[in-house]
Amino acid sequence: MDGASPGDLAVYVHWPFCLSKCPYCDFNSYAAEASDHARWRQAYRNELAWFAGRTPGRTVGSVFFGGGTPSLMEPATVAAVLDAVAGHWTLADDAEITLEANPTSVEAGKFLDFRAAGVNRVSIGVQSLEAQALKFLGRRHSADEARQAIALAARTFDRYSFDLIYARPDQTATDWRRELTGALPLARGHLSAYQLTIEPETRFFERRVSEAPDGRAEALYDLTQELLEAAGVPAYEVSNHAAPGQESRHNLVYWQGGDYAGVGPGAHGRLTGDDGTVRAVSQHRAPERWLRAALGDGHGNETDVPLEPRERIEELLMMGLRLTDGVTRDAFGRRAGLPLAAALDPASLRRLEAAGFLVDDARGLRATPAGRKRLNAVLATLLA
Repeated sequence: MDGASPGDLAVYVHWPFCLSKCPYCDFNSYAAEASDHARWRQAYRNELAWFAGRTPGRTVGSVFFGGGTPSLMEPATVAAVLDAVAGHWTLADDAEITLEANPTSVEAGKFLDFRAAGVNRVSIGVQSLEAQALKFLGRRHSADEARQAIALAARTFDRYSFDLIYARPDQTATDWRRELTGALPLARGHLSAYQLTIEPETRFFERRVSEAPDGRAEALYDLTQELLEAAGVPAYEVSNHAAPGQESRHNLVYWQGGDYAGVGPGAHGRLTGDDGTVRAVSQHRAPERWLRAALGDGHGNETDVPLEPRERIEELLMMGLRLTDGVTRDAFGRRAGLPLAAALDPASLRRLEAAGFLVDDARGLRATPAGRKRLNAVLATLLA
C-alpha cells in the first residue's frame, strides 16, 4: 500500500453545489438549484489544460469528483472532464475514477450514465440508516432511499463505498452497534466511518450543538474498530476501512504525499517540479469568482507557492501518520529529500514511543491504535 510512483498524478475535481447545506458541513459547498453546465465544462477544461502545462508526460492513476454533490453534475460534464484528462496526460488503464453521490432517487438514477461517462467507483453520502439521525443531520434522503442507492451502486459499479457519521451527541454504544451491524451487509469492501465534529462556521456550531463526550466518543471509536475488523474491513486510515486491495487509491495519494492537481472552487493541489520543489496550489473559493477566472485567465488559482522544507516534512508526517501503515522510510526520503530520522526530534520520539503512541522501526514510523485515537496531540508533541 506504499504510494504512487513519483511520476504518477491524481486529479481532484470539485463541484461546489448541493441542494441544501448540511448543518455539520464545513466543506466549500453552496446550496443552489441550478448552474450553467456548459460554462462549468469549459472552465474545467481550461484549468486542466493549465495543470497539464505544469505536469507534462505524467500518468493519471485516479480522478475524484468531490464536493458539494457531484452527482448533481450532468454526466456530459463528467465525460468532458475525463476526456480532457485523457487528452492531456496518459490515463492509466486501471485508473480509479470516483464520484461522490447523495442517495436520492433522482441522483442515483444517473448511475448508469455516470458509468458510461467513465466513472468506475462511487462514494455514497449515506451518513446514517436511522430515520431520526438523518433528520438530525439535515439529510434530505430517507433510510430506504439510502439502501436503494447502495443496491443500485452494487448493480452498476464493481467498486463502491459509503459514509456513516457516528458519535452523535446522544448516541449510545448499543445504538451504534445496531446501526453499524445493520450497515455491514450492504458494504462491498470499503466503508468510511467519521466521528461527528462540530466545526466553526457550520449551523451546528451556531446552534451550539455539543459533540459526544470524550469518553463516549473513544468507546464508540473502539467499537467501530472492533466490528469492522471482525467483518474483514479493518482500518487503513483513521476513518476509512477496507478489505485488502479495496482502499481508495485516490485518497492514498493525499495521505502518502503524492502529487495531485486540484481543479475547481477551493480545491488544493501539490505539484513536484523537475528540481524537486513541491508547490502548493489553491483555487479561489467563491464559485463565481473561480468560474470567471478559469474562463478568463485559463485557471482559477488564488495561490501558487513553494512549500518550505519544514512545511513539507510536517505535511508528510501529519498525513502519513493517519494511515495504519504509517510513514515508510523509503517514501519519506523520496518526498522530503532527507532521511526520516533527520526530520524527527529524538527526545520527543522517545517520549511518544515510551507512552505507547508511536512505533519507530526499520520500515518507518507509525501510530499505534492508542496513538491514532489522539493523533492531534501526538503530532503536536512530535512536531514541537
